[in-house]
Amino acid sequence: MCLGIPGQVIEILDPDNKLAKVDVAGVRRSVNLACIVDEAHPTESCVGDWVLVHVGFAMSRIDPEEARKTLALLTELGEAQAELDAMGATGER
Repeated sequence: MCLGIPGQVIEILDPDNKLAKVDVAGVRRSVNLACIVDEAHPTESCVGDWVLVHVGFAMSRIDPEEARKTLALLTELGEAQAELDAMGATGER
């Protein structure tokens, strides 16, 4: 299964190599934008875009509302997993 995590492009690091800094839930990392740029939407115009990030690549642009919903769902899933892990550690199920 592949999982794209929403992040927001906050800075272009290297326009020639299509590299940008993306904020993913407060973690900032370098991401390649090659999959989402073209003549109509060049690298420099990506600042502020919300993107789905997978293994260091922005796979697609998404709207801010979709990003918010996805981040909320991922947070809920993480909280549920933490609860299951805690229950497993105490022998409860």
